[in-house]
Amino acid sequence: QVQLMESGGGLVQPGGSLTLSCAASGPTFTNYAVGWFRQAPGKEREFVGRIDRNGGTQYYTQSVKGRFTISRDNAKNAVFLQMNSLKPEDTAVYYCAATNSILVRTTDREYTYWGQGTQVTVSR
Repeated sequence: QVQLMESGGGLVQPGGSLTLSCAASGPTFTNYAVGWFRQAPGKEREFVGRIDRNGGTQYYTQSVKGRFTISRDNAKNAVFLQMNSLKPEDTAVYYCAATNSILVRTTDREYTYWGQGTQVTVSR
């Protein structure tokens, strides 16, 4: 079993940067790919990006490509979401989630373990 906890959210101005962290606990973290999702008020949760088990491959939704970067440090059981050039439409609660699938999964039902979420607000 894997437990996840996000941190690093906050208020940032448009064009700014923020790095979210996802701390994992459990002996089998390296067996899981990790995805980031977000949910804005009144909207469905959407896929942001995903990193594979060893951190060698990342996949992003089109709206964040070139602005967001996912990385992981398996020695520290952590995954990171570096967000640059933030826009007001990036405002949402951001979640990290884990799946043991080796395929690229982009829907939330395909992820087994979830963190509680962290709020990111992009505003002047």
